[in-house]
Amino acid sequence: MNRDIILSAVHNVSNAMKFMKNEELQEQYPIGLVDMNLWEWPQGVGLYGFYQYYELTKDEAALRFLLDWYDKRISEGLPEKNVNTCSPLIILISLCELTGNENYIKVCDEWSRWIMDDMIRTGDGALQHMITGDPNDGQILIDTLFMTVLFLTKAGVYFHRPEYVEEAKKQFLIHIKYLYDKRTKLFFHGWDFNGSHNYGAVHWGRGNGWYTCGIVDFLDMIDLEVGIKQYLLDTLCAQAGALAHLQTPDGMWHTVLNDPTSYVETSCTSAFGYGILKGVRKGYLDPSYKEVGLQALRATIGRIEKNGIVREVSYGTPVGMDAQFYKDIPISPMTYGQALALLILIEGLKA
Repeated sequence: MNRDIILSAVHNVSNAMKFMKNEELQEQYPIGLVDMNLWEWPQGVGLYGFYQYYELTKDEAALRFLLDWYDKRISEGLPEKNVNTCSPLIILISLCELTGNENYIKVCDEWSRWIMDDMIRTGDGALQHMITGDPNDGQILIDTLFMTVLFLTKAGVYFHRPEYVEEAKKQFLIHIKYLYDKRTKLFFHGWDFNGSHNYGAVHWGRGNGWYTCGIVDFLDMIDLEVGIKQYLLDTLCAQAGALAHLQTPDGMWHTVLNDPTSYVETSCTSAFGYGILKGVRKGYLDPSYKEVGLQALRATIGRIEKNGIVREVSYGTPVGMDAQFYKDIPISPMTYGQALALLILIEGLKA
């Protein structure tokens, strides 16, 4: 893959993200998912990708954008605490490490204590997937691992609180227990402890992607006991094998992974490609998977417009009761689509 093409895409995608606003669809939730200047999970994932851009380029303007974004949101007043609003904290704690800013440290300390002491737990002590305006009683989703547990892990390291790290390990294990499908080697989107079911038992693309890209970064954050690390990697390897068989000839994956009548979707493709390429580079996955990741990289680049907008990204997706629910989710440019594209592009430079 031509390095100059990838670098050009990195710059275009990161620049487009900074100015994203909702111009294409009527938001259906009590929060804004498209506008970059809000504190929610899509923006948090966006910042996660944008920080990787800063680490790659050391561009002072990129760092200033990040600092200004957090300063403005904190001065406006932060929203209610829940699983999804923890997402922007993953990068805020990186900025704590970088700057020593006392305001940033205070926010990360307060929110990490809240996760440990006050966030709602459901069956087996799993973090309940509470979101803005809805506690989602008894519900756990695969999304929680990326949105909350990665931050909790980093907070445990930063604040020297090993109990946070132990809780993070526990959450990964619980979510695998209830969401991993041994038959297909893919993840279900959610589990309901009240009804003891996996909702529609759908193998949703981006939900699976949260594990693929999240686990390779989780392993960068802490040293794990051999047994737990191998268990997490065995799960990744099994998932990667299933994904390799489901990849389309042009390198994409469907939004319902094992339903070829569902549309192909870029954010899950980028997430899978990133996790697979990084997994190969780190020695977690067999080198034979590299071509799977490179096909996803090429497919992602093919979905980036000249203005840097990543297309064919599905809108925010709650858990659904059948495959049709996921097939009906609209397509829209999203900050997390930009971010996940950045992750695979940057990893592609290392491949």
